[in-house]
Amino acid sequence: MNLFELVSYNKNLKFIDDENQSEFTLNDLPEIGFSDESKKLIFAYLDNSIQSILVFWTLMKSNHCVALLPPNISLHFKSELESLYKPSYVFDNSREYLETYSLINEKSISYFKSINETNIKIHNSIKILISTSGTTGSPKFVKLSEENLISNANSITQYLPINEFDVTPLNLPIFYSYGLSVLTSNSLKGGKIVCTNDDVLKKSFWEKFEKFGFTSFAGVPFVYEMLDRIGFTKKTYSTLKYFTQAGGKLHENLIKKYGEYALSNKIEFYVMYGQTEATARMSFLTPKLILQKTGSIGKPIPNGEFILEEETNELCFKGLNVFGGYVEKPVDLEIFEKNEVLKTGDIAKVDEDGFFYITGRIKRFTKLFGNRINLDEVENIISKQFDIIVKSIGINDKTLIIFCSDSSVDLRNIMQFISNELKLHISVIKTQHIEQFPLTNNGKINYSALTEIYATK
Repeated sequence: MNLFELVSYNKNLKFIDDENQSEFTLNDLPEIGFSDESKKLIFAYLDNSIQSILVFWTLMKSNHCVALLPPNISLHFKSELESLYKPSYVFDNSREYLETYSLINEKSISYFKSINETNIKIHNSIKILISTSGTTGSPKFVKLSEENLISNANSITQYLPINEFDVTPLNLPIFYSYGLSVLTSNSLKGGKIVCTNDDVLKKSFWEKFEKFGFTSFAGVPFVYEMLDRIGFTKKTYSTLKYFTQAGGKLHENLIKKYGEYALSNKIEFYVMYGQTEATARMSFLTPKLILQKTGSIGKPIPNGEFILEEETNELCFKGLNVFGGYVEKPVDLEIFEKNEVLKTGDIAKVDEDGFFYITGRIKRFTKLFGNRINLDEVENIISKQFDIIVKSIGINDKTLIIFCSDSSVDLRNIMQFISNELKLHISVIKTQHIEQFPLTNNGKINYSALTEIYATK
């Protein structure tokens, strides 16, 4: 049984347009002419509009392999990707013409069909392709199967309080694994799903929050940093049942602040940990322990298991939601490697109660005077000392660069503090004020962009 068939058993499921309140159910999906063809590669540039979600489920109903892509990437990047992979079909409402493709208008759906039949072989297990980083033109994808999608969605529904009375906004893009998991898990067990391209930092989102009575929302660390600035915790939301955070590490002070807010208002705040390579989620921290275990990523999701490598303390995850390898060129589509264990690249520790904590990233190191400096730890100790958000990079194992977005902070104090803490000569530490931190499409810090910013200053 595939994900579409499982979701079709949810008779309470409705998708609602956030603008005109039109709606559809899975029974309303149109039959597309190529649904019964042998497995083909489809590029789907989808946002979170009701039309895109209709297209998504129509494609999920078929046997084909679907690459979920951001609709707003440049034509240059789109052309490069399409030239490399030569998809049989392209769904992109932003274009009226595509060279070597014919435009098909079929019922309520428009798409491009390749004029030149491609002979790309696709492994039968591959269902979804998602970009590894959210960067605009990356040709590297994660291969996900129906089993991956079903396993992770089922696990999420076992710990999040999703039910048929929910009104859930799609406030994260579905081409991002976190956003996709919101869609799939709520489709399995939820009620109304509101299709929207608003994010939680827009005034219009909160107007719709009141209008529709949202019962939950999801956010990455940057979102929660901004919500704190605009006074989220100073208000109450009568319909809100729970809210979730993933997509990176949130400052512990903010976790406590949101945790206290949630507990005092009898709602639940879930801190979660995941990667695209695990379809989405790998762990969660139960809300009742948010203040006792602040900073922890919690325990593994149902049917998952964490393993710490002895020599490196790298966190590894075991579960049915582990991906089938990467795609960097068409020939990679012929293989699906059923991996039992995912090496996350994160360094972790576990406490006496079995709760896990991320302490750094294997590749987030720089070497100064022969000593390895964990850049994540640098950010954490500065944030705790000064109660600010900073980001750091290393340049050629010679210089530690610290970026701060708070213009009121005296950067000399940060330099002196880090020099003393890490026993580094102050000459290898550089600081820079930045108006705002650059982000990837997934809302994560774009460290490559920070490196470019420093190089061009």
